[in-house]
Amino acid sequence: MVLVGDSRVATDVVSLTDVTKVYPGRAGVRALDGVTVGFARGSFTAVMGPSGSGKSTLLHCAAALDLPTSGRVVLAGQDVGALREPKLTTVRRRHVGFVFQSFNLVDALSVWDNVLLPQRFAGTRPDKAWAREVLARVGLGGRERSRPGELSGGQQQRVALARALAGRPEVIFGDEPTGALDLSTGREVLALLRGFVDDSAATVVMVTHDPAAAAWADRVVFLADGRLAGDLIAPTAERVAARMTELTR
Repeated sequence: MVLVGDSRVATDVVSLTDVTKVYPGRAGVRALDGVTVGFARGSFTAVMGPSGSGKSTLLHCAAALDLPTSGRVVLAGQDVGALREPKLTTVRRRHVGFVFQSFNLVDALSVWDNVLLPQRFAGTRPDKAWAREVLARVGLGGRERSRPGELSGGQQQRVALARALAGRPEVIFGDEPTGALDLSTGREVLALLRGFVDDSAATVVMVTHDPAAAAWADRVVFLADGRLAGDLIAPTAERVAARMTELTR
C-alpha cells in the first residue's frame, strides 16, 4: 500500500509530485496547491473533500485530461508534462478507462457498439471475447443488441463501466460514478469496481461525496482548499463521515 506523499514507489501506476493547478482569470483560482500523492497498482482509492476542494481537478490531472500549471504527473510510466497531442491521447486510450456520473452513451448505437467504440476510435482491433466477458461480468450478457434507451439508469452505468474495462486499462478513473444511481444500484456498481481491482489488479481512483461509497476503497485521500488533508486506510463509512465533518467545520 502506498501512502500519501509516497509517490516515488515503483508500484505506483499514477503519481503526482508537487502538482499545482491555477485557472487563469482576475482571481487566479488555485485549484491544486502542491499536491504529492501516488496510486498503487492494484489499489482502490477514493478522493473526497468539501465542494471546491480540488477533487475533480486532481482526477483530471492524474488522468492527463488536464495539465498542471507546475509539478509532475506520471501515468503508466509516462511523464505527462513531456508529452503533446496526439501522444497524450494515445496514452489515455491505451492505459486509462473513465466512468463518470453521466453515462455518455451514444443512443443510436447498441450496447455492443458502445462498449467497443473507444477501441474503434483508437484504431485498434477490439478484443471481442474479452468484451463479451466484461458484459457478462457486469450482468448484461444477452443485452448486446439493446439500445441505451431500453435500459435502466443502473444498466446504462454498467454499460459505461464495461466500455471503460473493454480496453483492459491499467487505471480506471471515476468521477462520482454512483452519483446518479439509487442506493442499491450504486452498491452493485461499487461491487463491480471492487471486484475488478481484486481480480484483475486494476487501479481505481474514484471521486465521491458519499462516505458509504468511499468505504469500498482501500484508502481515502482527503483534499481541502486544493491541498492534501490526510488519508484513511481501510476506511469505514463512519470514519470517513467523521473526517468530512472535521473538514467542513
